[in-house]
Amino acid sequence: MNVILLTLVVSLALSALLGFLLGVFKKVFHVDVDPTEQAVRAALPGANCGACGYPGCDGLAAAIVRGDAPVNACPVGGASCAAEVGRIMGVEASAEKKVAVLVCQGTNELCKPKAEYVGVKTCRAAKISVNGTKMCDFGCMGFGDCEAVCPFDAIHVGPDGLPHVDYEKCTGCGLCVAECPQRTLTLVPQARKGAIALCSNRNPRKAQVIKDCKVGCIKCLKCEKVCPKGAIKVTDGIPVVDYSLCDACGECVKACPTHVLALIEEKVALVQ
Repeated sequence: MNVILLTLVVSLALSALLGFLLGVFKKVFHVDVDPTEQAVRAALPGANCGACGYPGCDGLAAAIVRGDAPVNACPVGGASCAAEVGRIMGVEASAEKKVAVLVCQGTNELCKPKAEYVGVKTCRAAKISVNGTKMCDFGCMGFGDCEAVCPFDAIHVGPDGLPHVDYEKCTGCGLCVAECPQRTLTLVPQARKGAIALCSNRNPRKAQVIKDCKVGCIKCLKCEKVCPKGAIKVTDGIPVVDYSLCDACGECVKACPTHVLALIEEKVALVQ
């Protein structure tokens, strides 16, 4: 009985001592937090995804207050977040909401594998070891590296072997874009209208493209020739659109023999 009582007394004494020491340490090591920084932090979405390039929302808030980051540095919060942070900082801000778009249509059916791949089942590992698993060296391999890094559950690899983006969940953080070793994902402004090339095959040889993928860009230049605004040019083997000129007429989409081009507002379904 004495041992039990002694144990209780010692435990209570240690608890009191530790509580006292914690209170002392709190006062000794207290760091004043800038109220502006606290307000900016409260305005940020709290995803702590790191897409802004800083260690979480706390790091970004501190950087904004120091002047090291712009008030619209958070890609997840979008325009409303940028406006609120701008209000706190006393500056005007605007942010264009973006979403991730897959620029590859090479499903398992349309773009066959080179052979059975037995390595580490990640896109990055397959890229390093065998330069990709598909006949098209530039196509999506579908191992889901993009899916693994998405903190918002907005992208999933489907049974066709390609990732599909849920645009209601996608915040445009860009983590999937940065993770993709094939560069088959890109960020597109959500409200944009006009043509987009859904192909990443930069092989200049038309015959090889046709052999590799049934929906690859064959560099025929028909899109360039039919565009009445001169808004599209095949650059590095891929049609590139100048959106300051493109009026979404759709002539290039109709002319493309392999259906590489699509109108964003119709095919990619970005506009809410």
